Amino acid sequence: MTRNRLFPALVLIATLFFSAMLASKPARADPLVVDLSNHLVAISTGFTGTDVLLFGAIENKGDVVITVRGPERDMVVRRKERKAGIWINTKSAYVRNVPTYYATAASRPIELIANDRLLASYHIGLQNQRFVTTMDGDDTDDSLYRDALLRNMEYVGLFNDKPAKISFLSNQLFRTDVHFPANTPTGTYVIDVYLIRDGRIASIKSTPLVVSKTGISADVYDFAHRYSALYGIIAVIIAAIAGWIASVLFRKN
Repeated sequence: MTRNRLFPALVLIATLFFSAMLASKPARADPLVVDLSNHLVAISTGFTGTDVLLFGAIENKGDVVITVRGPERDMVVRRKERKAGIWINTKSAYVRNVPTYYATAASRPIELIANDRLLASYHIGLQNQRFVTTMDGDDTDDSLYRDALLRNMEYVGLFNDKPAKISFLSNQLFRTDVHFPANTPTGTYVIDVYLIRDGRIASIKSTPLVVSKTGISADVYDFAHRYSALYGIIAVIIAAIAGWIASVLFRKN
């Protein structure tokens, strides 16, 4: 089934599901229903990135904000200085609780949906991420390291500072595409969907998404991590054999 045919089918399913919920719970219907077109992003050989469709429905009018957060890891940010005409690493900071991927989407500009206090309390937006920074040397201001980390992650396409657009197909149904680039880290991602009315959170839904390697690349990755020493020895042997074969083929008489 092509994607053009898939989305109308998903919308029809969401409509029927939402209508059934309204009929079965006339007194108290769930104000927010969400789902994904695929809960697994399979990274195989030749993976160049993909989009995952997120769709849903709301009970009454409101704004929708979505955050996509990858598994957290610890990272080191180094500061370079020019000494004797050479750029060298002089200071560094150890940053914990950094998501390996972060993106947002919103039905309107976020600043028009909620105030800064609400966004900060729910960690919505890159500026509201609470990293734990430990600095070396005599540095006391972690803002330089934090800004550098954000710039680097945005540069490689793993952080998205500008929210993607959430489109409403009617007063109830909405959709958006979440893009995962070719360098997307593996792990379990958490997608949080917020329904906001009058500057307040009316409902929150969370759904997981798994990014995993498959095929030969997954086997090689698993072997390299399970038997790192043996993998290194094999890699050296293969490189040596390849070099010998090349020398034989291109040997001059």
